[in-house]
Amino acid sequence: MPDTTSDRFATLRAPAHWQAVDFISDLHLQASEPATLALWQHYLQQAPALRADALFILGDLFEVWIGDDVLASQTSDTPSFWHTCAQLLREHSRHTPVYFMHGNRDFLLGAQALAACGMVGLNDPTVLEFHGQHWLLSHGDALCLADTDYQRFRAAVRSADWQRDFLARPLSEREAIARGLREQSEARKRDSAHDHTLWADVDADAARQWLQAAGSQTLIHGHTHRPDQHDLGQGLRRVVLSDWDPTARPPRAEVLRLSPQDGLQRLPLC
Repeated sequence: MPDTTSDRFATLRAPAHWQAVDFISDLHLQASEPATLALWQHYLQQAPALRADALFILGDLFEVWIGDDVLASQTSDTPSFWHTCAQLLREHSRHTPVYFMHGNRDFLLGAQALAACGMVGLNDPTVLEFHGQHWLLSHGDALCLADTDYQRFRAAVRSADWQRDFLARPLSEREAIARGLREQSEARKRDSAHDHTLWADVDADAARQWLQAAGSQTLIHGHTHRPDQHDLGQGLRRVVLSDWDPTARPPRAEVLRLSPQDGLQRLPLC
C-alpha cells in the first residue's frame, strides 16, 4: 500500500523482485466501444512471459463511473459491461498487482469497486520508488492550469458535498447527468481540434515544481491524449501516455513499460 512520507506526495516502494512495471491510462472503456474492451482483455490475458510485475492505471480507465452501485445493477444472467470489467481486473490482480489512480472521468470509483476489481488505490500524485529511482505518477489533469473552467469544475466535483449529493440520486438520473457532461466534453474536444487556443496542456512550471518537490526527474501522466516526451530543462522531463482507440486511423493503443535494463519503452498493442 502507498504510504505518505511527506506532506504532499504519497510514496510507493516497489518490491525488490519487480523487474518491469506497466503504465496505461485513458482507455475510456465503455460498452459502446467493444474493440477497446477486446484489446484490453487481450493485454490482461497475455502469456505470463510477456507480463510486467505490476500494472499502474493512471486514470480514465472508464469513460464514466457514476457510482460503485453499478456493480449491483445486474438485471439478467448475462454479465453486464461493468461486471465483465471487474472480473477481468480481478483475475489479472490474482497474479499481477494492479494500482489505480482516479482520472477526470472515473473519479467516483470508490472502495467497493476497488475491492471488487482487486485494485489498490493510488493518490494523485504518487512517487514510485523503483530500483533506486523516483518516478512521479499523475493523471495529469490537475496540472492543466490554463483551463480555468475545467479547474473550477474539478474542484467542485471532487468536493465531498458534491459527491454525496450526486451519489444520492437515482442511477438513471446519474446516467443522464453523466451523458450530458460527456456531450459537453466532446463538443469542447471538437472545438479545440480546430482552435488550439482552446486546448490547455500541462503547465511546464507546475510540472517542474512537482518534480523538484518529489525528488524525481520524470513525470509520467495521461489525460491529454498526446503521447510524447517533453524536456522540461534542468534534467527534468514529462512522459505522456497514449489514449486507446483501436478503431482510429492510425490506431492508438500502447503500454509504457519501465524496467531497469531498458528504461521506458512504448509497447504498441495494435
